[in-house]
Amino acid sequence: MNPYVLTILLSSLGLGTVLTFASSHWLLAWMGLEINTLAIIPIMAQQHHPRAIEATTKYFLTQATAAAMILFASTTNAWLMGEWEIHQLSHPLATTTVMLALALKLGLAPVHFWLPEVLQGLELTTGLILSTWQKLAPFALMIQVAPTINSSLLVAIGLLSTLVGGWGGLNQTQLRKILAYSSIAHLGWMVLILQFAPSLTLLSLSLYIIMTSSAFLTLKTNNALTINTLATSWTKSPTLAALAALVLLSLGGLPPLSGFMPKWLILQELTKQGLPLSATLAAMTALLSLYFYLRLCYALTLTIYPNTLTATAPWRLNFTMITLPLSIITILALGLLPLTPAVTAMLAL
Repeated sequence: MNPYVLTILLSSLGLGTVLTFASSHWLLAWMGLEINTLAIIPIMAQQHHPRAIEATTKYFLTQATAAAMILFASTTNAWLMGEWEIHQLSHPLATTTVMLALALKLGLAPVHFWLPEVLQGLELTTGLILSTWQKLAPFALMIQVAPTINSSLLVAIGLLSTLVGGWGGLNQTQLRKILAYSSIAHLGWMVLILQFAPSLTLLSLSLYIIMTSSAFLTLKTNNALTINTLATSWTKSPTLAALAALVLLSLGGLPPLSGFMPKWLILQELTKQGLPLSATLAAMTALLSLYFYLRLCYALTLTIYPNTLTATAPWRLNFTMITLPLSIITILALGLLPLTPAVTAMLAL
């Protein structure tokens, strides 16, 4: 893609998200979401591959549906209650519709079906943008409207997402689909705690972005798209293979890695709020996710696959890819747990 065109598209992507962040009016927020969607579509379709075009079409249709639902809900609220402000969303029909629309935009269960299929059709860099940056604007709106939404609905969507995210990834061999189900599960944890501790949701979102970025950049560096390809990557870069296994365990939420911090704090907060059953169910669904992360770690570090790969064998040339972002983000994905006391003190302020 022409670098000038790419610069314009990435700038529009940033503009759409910032516009949604800064808006207090539903029409302005909707406009930001639309700019965001329209800016990423050419980036998704740049491969000119049938799978990429199919993924782009699916993405456009789901995002357009969600945007239409948001517009319908905000108009209904303005008509019935006379308010266009995001904070003043008060009619039950409008709040439920907005919640479902934002769940569709984010890929939360039960409206998650588009996310694994779309992510599977994209290259890893575009998939990284879709899994991280594109979640920010809808989450900003969800945090603003959360106080008006029925808490039972939020808890139900959160638990269902953690369950679907764990269950759906069990039988996958494609790494992009596994990361898509991982995304659904992590977003479920964030929605679960959204109404009780919004600051914990922001902490979880930040750590999710760090860990997912590290995972995507590791896969891109190894040029791995399937478990079989991942299993042979240790011969190219043993250090990166070892670190990738730790990043995957961090995504699974194992101590003493960074990914344990949000799960620990969320379970603690749910227990404080008198929801021990929800906390238990969330912890049990996390075991499902942990299984497929362990499966990837096993393939990555403990096996040598005795089969012929269809992937192109990489040339043993000097490595030219810039690795500084991967190094920094991997360190963050692995070593932030000791900062938990400082984080809890900041959240208590």
